[in-house]
Amino acid sequence: MNKQATIWHYLSEAPHRSLFLVGTLQGVFTLLWWMLDLMGRYGVIGNAPILNLAPIWAHAFLMVYGFFPFFIFGFLFTTFPNWMNGEKIKPRYYLATCIFMAGGMALFYAGLYISKTLLVAGIATMLTGWGIAIIALLRVLLQTQAQDKRHARVASVALIFGWLGMVAYLVWLLTDHSLFLDFSRQAGIWFFLLPILLTVSHRMIPFFSSRVLENYVIVRPYALLWLMLVCTAGHGLLQLIGMPQYVWCMDLPLAGCAFYLSWAWGLFRSFSVSLLAVLHISFAWLSVAMLLFTAQSLMMWLSVGERIWFGLAPLHALVIGYFASMVLGMASRVTLGHSGRPLVLDHFTWLLFLGFQITTLFRILPDLIPAASALASMLYLFAAAVWLICFTLWAARFAPIYWRPRVDGKPG
Repeated sequence: MNKQATIWHYLSEAPHRSLFLVGTLQGVFTLLWWMLDLMGRYGVIGNAPILNLAPIWAHAFLMVYGFFPFFIFGFLFTTFPNWMNGEKIKPRYYLATCIFMAGGMALFYAGLYISKTLLVAGIATMLTGWGIAIIALLRVLLQTQAQDKRHARVASVALIFGWLGMVAYLVWLLTDHSLFLDFSRQAGIWFFLLPILLTVSHRMIPFFSSRVLENYVIVRPYALLWLMLVCTAGHGLLQLIGMPQYVWCMDLPLAGCAFYLSWAWGLFRSFSVSLLAVLHISFAWLSVAMLLFTAQSLMMWLSVGERIWFGLAPLHALVIGYFASMVLGMASRVTLGHSGRPLVLDHFTWLLFLGFQITTLFRILPDLIPAASALASMLYLFAAAVWLICFTLWAARFAPIYWRPRVDGKPG
């Protein structure tokens, strides 16, 4: 067997391998692209190139639909059968998902600089891969006889909304109607990413905690999960109908639920095990982000001045602090566990995770503190640079694992 065949063999041996690898590379490309765009915008390396799409909307698409989904599908292809004792996902499904989505991203990048037609083709190709993934996961959901399918059902609905959000983005590109762009933005965060991350957190954080913490009692209240999901959907719907001044009614109870779960799941106890602590710390950002969203909405409701208080700080606390940090933590754990390595987070990777927390703080600081707004461009660049460096170093450490055999000699 030649080298190329060997690499392909290992990449196709388990669902997470190919999807995590592409997600890892795509994370580096996305952050590098955004860093270069910021440097051009602020005159560090000359003028930013002219694109076929406004950079802010390209950035939003690349993060929401072009980065996180690779890790989400790699994780769900692995855990869906385990959650329900169902049939394993066949390689033809997860490899087709990976190939179509990776090809779509390549076309999307090319379309940014060459033509809008390539942008459209790229998104259509990604939708094909995403659709294959949904079909594969729904087959497991519908064909298994498991009594408890609650987490799987929520994740399935969220994936469908994510697919619809990308469809809306495609329609926006074709029609230039802002309604579709707005739906794509809100659906990507509030109907897709947050419901899935909430569901995975609810399922996995107490389970992982029970495996390593002594005398740990699993707390997994479904009533709180349903309430949080209702609040998440409510936030997105209120934004869509143009009533952001009332989203605090949804954000405040969501923040309260997240704060309670952080306490009940043992946030401070988790610090004794770094691989567990990264998950707890990531989840803690959810309560912080939702409190910021609450304060922002209340300021609108009370008509405190004409400015939008806190700018994009709540959104970045959510996306970087919770989403990106949780993906790093979960991907690290899955990669270590499914490669036969000890479930121990080394000091270097722990420092990279702390770099993600620094990124979040420096990205939201100018929007929170008026005195820091004068340094906004410098702080934004610093945050982007730290995030890029930390994720690239993480990629350099973990990416080779995906095309190599397990260290314990087992298949998978």
